[in-house]
Amino acid sequence: MSRSEPSRSHVDTACGRIAYRAQGSGPPALFVHGAFMNGDLWNGTIEPLAESRRCVAPDLLAHGATDEAEGADLSFAGQAQMLAQFVDALELGAVDLVANDSGGGIAQIFAARHPDKIRSITLTNCDTHDGWPPEVLRATVELIGSGNGRDLLRTLARDPSTARDAFASGFEYPERVSDTMLRGFLEPLVRSDRRIAAVEGFFRAMDCAQTVEIEPQLKELDVPALIVWGGADVFFERRWAYWLRDTLPRVTRVVELPSAKLFFPLDRPADMARELESFWDA
Repeated sequence: MSRSEPSRSHVDTACGRIAYRAQGSGPPALFVHGAFMNGDLWNGTIEPLAESRRCVAPDLLAHGATDEAEGADLSFAGQAQMLAQFVDALELGAVDLVANDSGGGIAQIFAARHPDKIRSITLTNCDTHDGWPPEVLRATVELIGSGNGRDLLRTLARDPSTARDAFASGFEYPERVSDTMLRGFLEPLVRSDRRIAAVEGFFRAMDCAQTVEIEPQLKELDVPALIVWGGADVFFERRWAYWLRDTLPRVTRVVELPSAKLFFPLDRPADMARELESFWDA
């Protein structure tokens, strides 16, 4: 298998059978994606890091090839608990945690509640404190959470052109996102009625009270932290990068990428990998 194709596996946890891709060797790094995506978001970032890290990218509950357990908690807090179970199931020990979008909110809860499992944390544009769901996405969150968005989800999964238009505001270069990539993200969301119901549950459970609650624990999170923020993101304002800087006690620096948007780890994986390498080496 080439370095550009991470191996894909599953591991059983109480939350479900968690799909993940893994590549490389060395200290473990855990990469967490956000809503609508899956672990493939990180493939380009992982490739150049695989010589120095064991890079592991799971699919969240209700996403990708993960099979969530019946009645699993699909909230951000429940997803964070899944990450703790996942880390234990793979015997990863303390990880270098990297996260984007709603995965960043989940990662903050995971780190706050399980600081012993974290060696460092890197956050990109993400759900933070009381700043989510983003106002521009609120109607979509409510539509899907209400159960009235099934036709929308199926259309996005079936028609890459429509999906590219719908997600264009999250990409700096939407024209470079292939039909295959879009289908890989979106088709798993509608693979069965049970999965669609899980996706609806994930959106219905979105509540910023979960991240507001952990602010005291974040202020005591004694691990090195890096913030990398796309400055052209319409979902998460740059002020949240500086809220994180002022809240986490050991932020080494805030890196701003002026023209980058929400999904810049996919748009600009070399930039993301370079910042991680520099941070980890230091």
